[in-house]
Amino acid sequence: MQRCLSVVISAYNEEEAIVSLYDKLKKNLNKLQQKALFSQYEICFVNDGSTDTTEEKIRNIADADPTVTLISLRKNFGKSAALQTGFRHTSGDIVITMDADLQDDAGEIGKFIKKIDEGYDLVSGWKTNRKDPLEKRLPSKVFNFVTSKISGIALHDFNCGFKAYRRNVVKSLNVYGEFHRYIPLLARRNGFKIGEIPVKHHKRRYGYSKFGAERYLRGMFDAISALFLMKFYDKPMYFFGKFGLFLFGIGFLICSYLTLLWFSGQAIGHRPLLLLGVLFILVGFQSFSLGLIANLIVDNAPKTNKDIFIQEIYRKDAKDEK
Repeated sequence: MQRCLSVVISAYNEEEAIVSLYDKLKKNLNKLQQKALFSQYEICFVNDGSTDTTEEKIRNIADADPTVTLISLRKNFGKSAALQTGFRHTSGDIVITMDADLQDDAGEIGKFIKKIDEGYDLVSGWKTNRKDPLEKRLPSKVFNFVTSKISGIALHDFNCGFKAYRRNVVKSLNVYGEFHRYIPLLARRNGFKIGEIPVKHHKRRYGYSKFGAERYLRGMFDAISALFLMKFYDKPMYFFGKFGLFLFGIGFLICSYLTLLWFSGQAIGHRPLLLLGVLFILVGFQSFSLGLIANLIVDNAPKTNKDIFIQEIYRKDAKDEK
């Protein structure tokens, strides 16, 4: 089958795991290539501002293997920015993302490709037997349950980094902040078909998780943002307009009632209800105006350029051409 597979791996201070990850990944990709699931492949490591020897080890790998590309970011921008950068510099018809900590099993890639071939645009992994501490598993279960119910997307594991995408999916995404957790929502917003497969999950062998407790607070804010974008990204007036119209309507009714009282001879200038009515009218008008401005912004917004994060793109064959 004449198609290319791209593997995007975000790495931050994973010096102990990188070589083992590459060896296992390379071995499995060669097997899948022999089975004609794809004709060629590329591996894109995004070094997300590592402060250890991660970058050096990936560079050594890239020197020996022309299928490997190293993209080094200027500092630690986070997983979302790293993935978005990798997406922008891949050419595969199918793109696989996986973590660099050896907890994802490269032997599962074939299952993702076969699921994609069933007609899905994005296939997310489901860590059915997750090998993480309880303090990570419990909040994750709550997060996945709430996100699934609110979004209407029947996935068990939104945050699994092991995913497969068709090329048109990754080119349509704009991942920033902590939105890597909500990629299925962003893809569904763009009309793509989402699937899920169970995957193996291994216990972390080296290092420790780079995500601290603050990720829960950031995750809550990004959940609100992701759900808002999913429903109102290209029609913000539907949100701000309804809210503004509701408040304006209440304020108008209050002021109309007070006007009738005033015509009947009653004093209304000292009544707090008058201030409340005027406040509702003003806030409602402002919300409605905000919806109009948001529509103008959406209509004219340029694409975010994630290339500003990049310090260097290193590939041995490109170096030799110079």
